[in-house]
Amino acid sequence: MRSIWNGAISFGLVSIPIKLVNATESHSISFRQIHTEDGGRIRYRKFCELEDREVSGAEIGKAYEDADGTMIQISDDDLAHLPIPTARTIEIVAFVPADRIDPLQMGAAYYLAAGGAAAAKPYTLLREALKRSNKVAIAKYALRGRERLGMLRVVGDAIAMHGLLWPDEVRAPEGVAPDTDVTVRDKELDLADALMDTLGEVDLADLHDEYQDALEEVIAAKAAGEEPPEAPGPAPGGKVLDLMAALENSVRAAKESRGEEAEPGEHAEVTSLPRRRPTAPEEETGGRRPPAAAKKTAAKKTTAAAAKTAKSAQAKKAAAKSTAKSAERTAAKKAAAKKTAAKKSAASRKRTA
Repeated sequence: MRSIWNGAISFGLVSIPIKLVNATESHSISFRQIHTEDGGRIRYRKFCELEDREVSGAEIGKAYEDADGTMIQISDDDLAHLPIPTARTIEIVAFVPADRIDPLQMGAAYYLAAGGAAAAKPYTLLREALKRSNKVAIAKYALRGRERLGMLRVVGDAIAMHGLLWPDEVRAPEGVAPDTDVTVRDKELDLADALMDTLGEVDLADLHDEYQDALEEVIAAKAAGEEPPEAPGPAPGGKVLDLMAALENSVRAAKESRGEEAEPGEHAEVTSLPRRRPTAPEEETGGRRPPAAAKKTAAKKTTAAAAKTAKSAQAKKAAAKSTAKSAERTAAKKAAAKKTAAKKSAASRKRTA
């Protein structure tokens, strides 16, 4: 891996030559800007506003614009000789427990590679000291024209450094949390815990960027002159649901997806929440008065039972009518048979006489 910075770790009186290497890489697909009419590339050219001509990269430098518009040139040599001890040194200033670091402060990650054979022994010493102490090192270093804060920790057999934001660069979460009072019941927390336990852990190595995959499919289809795959339909609009029922169904679905059988009572119908009404003391204190949801469920059951009874009565009535008609038809057939038999008997007597 190519190093992006060379320097040393200052560990008390110990100096460890190191090379800074990027620990992460981006797999994002980059696009070019084009002229949509003919597909020509769009390029940006840099002009000097005083000479009104295009300038090359070798002619471009840095400058600080003063309040009155004056440009104060700052060269790379000026930056390389800044009067600070961290210009080419990662200076360790403290060792703290890892949980003291707010993840909001963490930024870019780097690997620190030993800079030659002479650095192997002090590098290994620092790594093993960090392991045994279960702490991380807080350090200062200069990179890309400014002094930065960093955190050193052990990753495998290497030492990694995470760039940290300065504490005053992290904004307070004011106005982010809901500004209304919300009461979360123990039953809801129990269901949330059950859902978390059922979902379990995940191997982060199994996760991948599905957006990247879909984008690659679109590019491949367009390159082959084919129609890109259709996007899935929009997700249904959000609805206010019965939180308890949603949690119960989530636990049940998670168990089924893992091949586990859901326990009785884990299925619940997800319904829209009714309008809130003042809660009676008996409901808050767990008294005998049933909650509104229970009453609603009982009413549904009663209505369903009544409908079932009505259907049963209609079925019985229809069966009775059918039986009566069948009896009438049987009686008519018997009468017709008797009449025919009588006619035959009379004809027989006439022939005998």
